[in-house]
Amino acid sequence: MNFFKPVAAVALGAALSASTAITAFAADTTLVISSWAPPTHGMNAKMWPKLTKMIEEATEGRVTAEIKYKLAPPPAQFDLIQDGAADLTWIFHGYNPGRFVATQLIELPGYQGSAEAASVAYWRAYEKYLKSANEHRGVKLVALHTHGPGQLHSSTKVTELDQIKGMKLRLGGGVSGAVGDALGATGIRVPAPKVYETLASNAADGVMMPMEGKKGFKLTEVAQHSYVMPGGFYRGSFALIMNQEKFESLSKADQDALMTVFGEPASRMAGQVWDEIDAIGVEATESTADNSLNTASEADRKAYDAIAAPIIEAAIKAATDKGVDAKAAVEFIASDMAAN
Repeated sequence: MNFFKPVAAVALGAALSASTAITAFAADTTLVISSWAPPTHGMNAKMWPKLTKMIEEATEGRVTAEIKYKLAPPPAQFDLIQDGAADLTWIFHGYNPGRFVATQLIELPGYQGSAEAASVAYWRAYEKYLKSANEHRGVKLVALHTHGPGQLHSSTKVTELDQIKGMKLRLGGGVSGAVGDALGATGIRVPAPKVYETLASNAADGVMMPMEGKKGFKLTEVAQHSYVMPGGFYRGSFALIMNQEKFESLSKADQDALMTVFGEPASRMAGQVWDEIDAIGVEATESTADNSLNTASEADRKAYDAIAAPIIEAAIKAATDKGVDAKAAVEFIASDMAAN
């Protein structure tokens, strides 16, 4: 019998597999991603892998990325990147009160549409109106995005707006903090990774988060009931950022390639991912026996519009004071979202 052909075929196949593996991992540069949510969170499980693939494809494999966890707490991520301790991260602007003002214009109540539509409108508004505030100075801005509509999740069922008064709620900062105050809730500020233990220990009665949190932060176990305001009580503002020196250390070809990914394409992708994980959160709520979804009545929607009006006015004034045409920016965002 002739054993040569099958043995040779196996050897050739192994060689080709090894060659493919080497090609796949032979990047010139591996960017270190710092991430602070659990590895199972959709942004880590879905968004970063998608962005890494976009980077690899744009640079023809010369640049890739890998995630590392627990390099710094959420509020310290901006400084971590600025100092060069990691190359890429995502930040929630509300974790740094006073540092970001213009970014609150995307967080306002009243916008209608998906996280994808909001994220694309956000980037476009940044390019047109918000860039002048220069709030991300010191780092390379990769993308801007929002989460889906922020809703109330609590261990006790809430079906009417006035039931929120007096509740102790974990609030993430930014506009969500102003919303909690306006509704008469006592705000408790802890980063998202601490939400589960905060609710499990009864230190808070509930939390305002997008529907994603029902799955991503296991709220189905500790905040079983969701009170849903159509359009959301607010939206969260995020940025993907990169160390400026790291970006500049890349070849001109790779910088140009990354710029075809950064900006609106990356912003759109991040918004799409959030829509996907929000849908997973809704499904988790609907499929868990002791959980419930409770939509605000028309009367409560109108009441909330009135409550939200001063919050919107204050955010517009604060951004205007920083030299941003804030009223035009808000109108632009609403119009762009409605068109997409």
